[in-house]
Amino acid sequence: MLNCVFVGIGGFIGSVLRYLAGLIPIEPSNGFPVKTLVINVLGSFALGLIAAAAAKNIALDPKLVLMLKVGVCGGFTTFSTFAYEAQGLMQNGHTWLALVYVLLSIVLGVAAIFLAQSVVH
Repeated sequence: MLNCVFVGIGGFIGSVLRYLAGLIPIEPSNGFPVKTLVINVLGSFALGLIAAAAAKNIALDPKLVLMLKVGVCGGFTTFSTFAYEAQGLMQNGHTWLALVYVLLSIVLGVAAIFLAQSVVH
């Protein structure tokens, strides 16, 4: 049960950070969801750092790692918004832009994990 409290605290922090990042006034004229892309790539990088640091340093409290990985990173990043925005681009006739968004989100997200892990190791 205590794990749920740690995840909840982390989720609160991550969700508030996600909300605040969403307030940054960046709105490309073509409708490309750059804020969500950046948020998800940064969240992937943070998750990679946390996971690599936890794997390297067994002295880290597992509850802190859980709070950061599942709570903060889970609350900060957003798959549902990513999916909704990709669907919106397609529905508005921007199929190629949607495809670029989906591919960039996946490729940059995975690359961010690798980059973060290489920073720690």
